[in-house]
Amino acid sequence: MTRHYDVIIIGAGAAGMMCALTAGQRGLSVLVLDHAKAPGEKIRISGGGRCNFTNIHASPANYISGNRHFAKSALARYTPKDFLALVERHRIAWHEKTLGQLFCDDSAKDIIRMLLDEMRAGGVRLELQQEIEAVERKGEEFHVRTGHGAFSAGALVIATGGKSIPKMGATGFAYRIAEQFGLKVTETRPGLVPLTLEPTLLQRLAELSGVAVDVEVSQSKTSFREALLFTHRGLSGPAILQISSYWREGDEISLKIEPEQNLLARLKEARQKNGRQALQTALGDMLPKRLAQYFAEQSGLTGSLADQADKKLISIAAAVQDWKIKPAGSEGYRTAEVTLGGLDTAELDSRSMETKNCPGLYFIGECVDVTGWLGGYNFQWAWASGFCCGLALAGTR
Repeated sequence: MTRHYDVIIIGAGAAGMMCALTAGQRGLSVLVLDHAKAPGEKIRISGGGRCNFTNIHASPANYISGNRHFAKSALARYTPKDFLALVERHRIAWHEKTLGQLFCDDSAKDIIRMLLDEMRAGGVRLELQQEIEAVERKGEEFHVRTGHGAFSAGALVIATGGKSIPKMGATGFAYRIAEQFGLKVTETRPGLVPLTLEPTLLQRLAELSGVAVDVEVSQSKTSFREALLFTHRGLSGPAILQISSYWREGDEISLKIEPEQNLLARLKEARQKNGRQALQTALGDMLPKRLAQYFAEQSGLTGSLADQADKKLISIAAAVQDWKIKPAGSEGYRTAEVTLGGLDTAELDSRSMETKNCPGLYFIGECVDVTGWLGGYNFQWAWASGFCCGLALAGTR
């Protein structure tokens, strides 16, 4: 027997649950299907278990897409303040970290409980551990068959995310559904992901594994100022995750270590004050000790500061603050926080998230070609796209 609903949502993540509670609280019968054992798994692990649930600075400028204007409508209609109001209504304690990032004080599970409570308030039915076997359109309805039953609805919402973190069950399901219905999918690749280095360079940097330092990292015209972490695989930390979404294989990135310091001026000042001081020792006052040792050794400069002419100091300052590195690749979807690319935004109405050529079919969240920066931006896109979709579903019942 086929059970009928107004709306079927496939995917019980951030976008799917937001869409479900929005539509359900406006009178629609909503079914949410997911293959996982629990809803909101990426919410649960995000932000070190405390969920960086939004960013107060979220705007279209913080998103990467083939159409930089597409996200404007949803982000304007559901803002970080709107989601924060929901969080506060549920009395979830939160705090702001750097760069406008908002986190739960206690646990990311508080956000999941909040969404589930809101879904229950809207009478939403949640069915977990449901493997989708088939999706079809018959006349004006969509039919979804799982290993546990058959369901139908006048509207179908795909909210299954991208390919990132496959160990949590991420797949290319959304893209397969898009292709099934003749919709264009743009190139997909890992985003917000650590970068790897070729073996020779990695060996040279082996002693730096575990060292963290403040950097300004640049690629072409894009730059970010955050922390960098040297790892046994290559480069990680917030600065690298940010630039990874813009980096392409074969590109160089530029690292300006300790960007607030005028390293050349400080080296000259140190030489004037204590010319007998060793170059490595002087660098160690400005950089982490292991990093200072690395640059001193790589420069081939020996002796005291007094032995170093201006030209040599200019050379080592440039090596530190204009360090060109060509990554070999990335760690891939295994550790990527998001998937770049996805359903071509040209296929969607930006206000409703409904496909233009297949009425009743919607795509929201990460599976769409809209990818945010690190720092709560991708959750804000999930909330905004889910909310707008839920409103549209209720308005077109």
